[in-house]
Amino acid sequence: MKLTKYEHACMVIEKADVSLVIDPGGYTMPLTDLMDVVAVVITHEHGDHWTAEQLTRIKERNPKVRFFGPSGVAAAAPDFEIEIVRAGDTVTVEPFTLRFFGEKHAVIHESIPLVDNVGVLVNDELYYAGDSYTVPGVSVPVLAAPVGAPWLKIGEAMDYVLAVKPRQAFPVHEAVLSQIGRNLGNDRLRNATEQGGGEFVVLEAGESLEL
Repeated sequence: MKLTKYEHACMVIEKADVSLVIDPGGYTMPLTDLMDVVAVVITHEHGDHWTAEQLTRIKERNPKVRFFGPSGVAAAAPDFEIEIVRAGDTVTVEPFTLRFFGEKHAVIHESIPLVDNVGVLVNDELYYAGDSYTVPGVSVPVLAAPVGAPWLKIGEAMDYVLAVKPRQAFPVHEAVLSQIGRNLGNDRLRNATEQGGGEFVVLEAGESLEL
């Protein structure tokens, strides 16, 4: 499989000439050229993880694409057929097997309601928890680790990486940071990854990683 990092939280995974898209949101440049997309996973309803415009662009070029997300996404996107997934669900959309973990977004502030959120493990290779610190409790070869967010304290993000203990990790959810902030956060996540015996790789938008 090949993973390509797009801006912020969006990723595209390719295998056997088809693709899976994760979190095509508003902080990602318009996805105008994605073909052979079989599925889209939306971890939660916030606009930096999905927009109607991004889903429409994908569906226009891939009319048979399937959309997956928690119930909050289905409620927020009534114009799209969202297949609801929950913690413990496993879905196969060849050649991808998707295992889902967790139920809620990380706490931003007690005054802000928690929304539904799922993490996804793709083909037992790549794990991304959306906006949460959900530890899947299974082996994680490659982790997409959040580096910046209104809900994120870098020490908690480090503890999350230490708990998951991936073989390899790369940073996501970085659009809210300056370059100085990204560098600082990446250094901290690199340290946590290496403490667990893993390798930390920084991917810029458009760069890829073989899984």
